[in-house]
Amino acid sequence: MRAFAEADAPALVSWVDGPATLVMWSGPSGFTWPLDRAQLARYSAKAGPGLRIWTFTDEENPAEPVAHASLAVDPQGRTARLGRVLVDPAQRGRGLGAALVRAVQRVAFDEVGVHRLGLGVFAHNGTAIALYERLGFVREGISREVVEVDGTWWSSIEMSMLDREWQDLGPDATTPSA
Repeated sequence: MRAFAEADAPALVSWVDGPATLVMWSGPSGFTWPLDRAQLARYSAKAGPGLRIWTFTDEENPAEPVAHASLAVDPQGRTARLGRVLVDPAQRGRGLGAALVRAVQRVAFDEVGVHRLGLGVFAHNGTAIALYERLGFVREGISREVVEVDGTWWSSIEMSMLDREWQDLGPDATTPSA
């Protein structure tokens, strides 16, 4: 896991293969189709203590991006929001999504010291919902029909995890694996 760099943009652009994938990745956040390097440059320019933007790389080839995620931090409220999670379609099914989310959880709870880590996931993304629940996130509610994509309204599920829930997972979750 390392900070997102301009050199990572072509890989990320290639993973977003259409307007629906763009919304699935970024929500209604201001990115427009087609995603391009200029939009990613504006996004990455916002990185800092309040917005951490990461590229996850292949262990065997550290120069090869395989996933992406961000963490928006509100230190005064001791909260953070996991966002913009995307795994290279060619790399899916290898456990990268779980490793990515665990890494972000460690940063949020163990390094930043947040009380609450939240996220939003589209209700039809059953794979992601199952992953988040398996990693300890709890469903809080649904925001109905928040964005229209190709003539269909998508609803979003809000999920979160609290610091005590993170600690309750024990050392296998809260300490980096060797």
